[in-house]
Amino acid sequence: MTGTGSVVRVLLLSLVFYFPGLLTADDETPPARHVFPSLNGNIIAERVLDGLSQPVAIEFLPDGKALVLQRDRGLVTLADFNSGEKTDVEGLPKLVVFSDAGVHDVELHPEFDKNGWIYITYTEGQEVHSTVVLDRFRLDGAKARDVERIFTADAYSEAAYHFAARIQFVDGKVFVAIGDRQHPPTAQENSNHAGTVVRLNDDGSVPEDNPFVGVEEEGRAKPRPEIWSYGHRDPQGFSLHPETGVLWLHEHGPRGGDELNQVKKGANYGWPVVSYGFQYEGGPIGMGIPWKEGMEIPAWVYVPSIAPSDMVIYQGEAFPAWKDSFLIGAMAGLHLNRLVLRDGEVVAEERLVQRLLGRIRSIAVDKGGLVYLGSDNGEVWRLKPE
Repeated sequence: MTGTGSVVRVLLLSLVFYFPGLLTADDETPPARHVFPSLNGNIIAERVLDGLSQPVAIEFLPDGKALVLQRDRGLVTLADFNSGEKTDVEGLPKLVVFSDAGVHDVELHPEFDKNGWIYITYTEGQEVHSTVVLDRFRLDGAKARDVERIFTADAYSEAAYHFAARIQFVDGKVFVAIGDRQHPPTAQENSNHAGTVVRLNDDGSVPEDNPFVGVEEEGRAKPRPEIWSYGHRDPQGFSLHPETGVLWLHEHGPRGGDELNQVKKGANYGWPVVSYGFQYEGGPIGMGIPWKEGMEIPAWVYVPSIAPSDMVIYQGEAFPAWKDSFLIGAMAGLHLNRLVLRDGEVVAEERLVQRLLGRIRSIAVDKGGLVYLGSDNGEVWRLKPE
């Protein structure tokens, strides 16, 4: 083969390896089932829903159906993963959709069986001036009713990214993680909500035991009383460990430095003063050091970045070896990341379903312990042991 032919052949093989569907015939149906290895045996991934777009969050209802948020369409969809049927929920406010704006997360109230409240975060405003809000509503079939705004983040920005807005309930209080809105210095200021985790009562009011309630410092703007922790960049995964009661959060670093942290009352997570990552164009972040006195040290750091998305702490029965494992979607990494922790420290990492499902954006677990992955390919996949 000539030199030119060899180069072409290498390029074609590279394309097939990195983009396995690229050279598939137009009339060939993509596979609806994959089998892939893990440290604890083979796992089957079966497609249970398609025709979506960026399924950013999945939340199961007691009847087994699920709410699926399609971020870049601004849609909340009621889905049946057994039949493949899906219906868009009507009655929610008009959502702002552009770049990273749209719907962000959905969570059931801990007493959903009694009060029927569903909490949702989404982008509000205009492209040149937007923020994230927290609403709650009740579901009547596929219609939202009793829609109520309970929190608007003082994190307005002209920027199109770093909304975050993941939700988590702890002891009846609702926590919302808010990104720095691409204005890093605000994450250290506390005079607004950018780059913070806020803690609210379930009706949106401020708990009296929040760390910055009534706090004033000479020479600094008064901190917002909703703030629980600060110094965050772009939190994308939020999960409460049901046995230890520890609240965990992971967030995107810049060029490297994705972090997994315990969320602590009044704690400072360092952004943008310290970071394990680097500027996108090269060069250090802030002081050019990974840690400073008075700032939290991450439990785990990804260098290079995997672009982590959703996160669950696995407690199901279908994969007994995964109990207490942190399952994290990897968008840039194109895999499901499993971390094993002992006494708050990561002791093992496993990378699953690599390159098979595309950019994994959302994760959920059903009552039987089967794992569901939402992919930017517009699909939801169910994982089960072979």
